[in-house]
Amino acid sequence: MTAICYLGIGSNLGNRRKNIKSAIEKIGALKGTRLLKASSIIETKPVGGPAGEPDYLNCCLKISTGFTPRELFKKLQDIEVALGRPRKHPRFDRRTIDIDILFFADKIINTKELIVPHPRIFERDFVLKPLMEIA
Repeated sequence: MTAICYLGIGSNLGNRRKNIKSAIEKIGALKGTRLLKASSIIETKPVGGPAGEPDYLNCCLKISTGFTPRELFKKLQDIEVALGRPRKHPRFDRRTIDIDILFFADKIINTKELIVPHPRIFERDFVLKPLMEIA
């Protein structure tokens, strides 16, 4: 059984566009996962991070996947690490790549490691604008 999911991707370190495109390729290559739509990539100011942080590039994806929410979360974390993001880092710190599960089918998940729908979607234009483009 497959689920429709929406993901948010952001990068503000290194070659931001390449980081995002690499993440999209790796997500699309996951077994049992298919990229259905990708939004435009937009540039935005950082939200909540330290002063002087570089601007972000952001986009959203619509995918179908056979993974459970927890399995997908782990796979996305593995992609982040493969693209140079350390697992331990300060919250809202600059990053080569950030991949968030925004929605996972109609599921509501609230665990220590994963909250879906993402709790700050509606506070963030950098998520809402690309999400509206593909939803």
